Amino acid sequence: MPHGSAIRGTRVGSGPIRPVERCEPAPRREVTYWCAKGHSVEVLLAADAPAPPTWDCPRCGQQAGQDAHNPPGPSRAEPYKTHLAYVKERRSDADGEAILAEALAALRHRRGER
Repeated sequence: MPHGSAIRGTRVGSGPIRPVERCEPAPRREVTYWCAKGHSVEVLLAADAPAPPTWDCPRCGQQAGQDAHNPPGPSRAEPYKTHLAYVKERRSDADGEAILAEALAALRHRRGER
């Protein structure tokens, strides 16, 4: 009985043998983006895919655009929102009062209060 790999001639991490012979890569085009700090990012996209207007710069994290002389400005950081702020966006004050009254009534009922 043989020992070792179940499939002869393979090892962990091995790739396909000569993929160039078996397939042809899709047509691609290179799109260059520039950020406000002067970094350039070259991205390969499918030839028929539309290029996004902005791309994140991998060096500084700012937005990069396709115009080298007029890159997008630094993105504005969104302020941190609490859970209560998100709830207030979804519910009115009247809804909140009704939910609170219902929860208090259920709590009083469990405690046996009237």
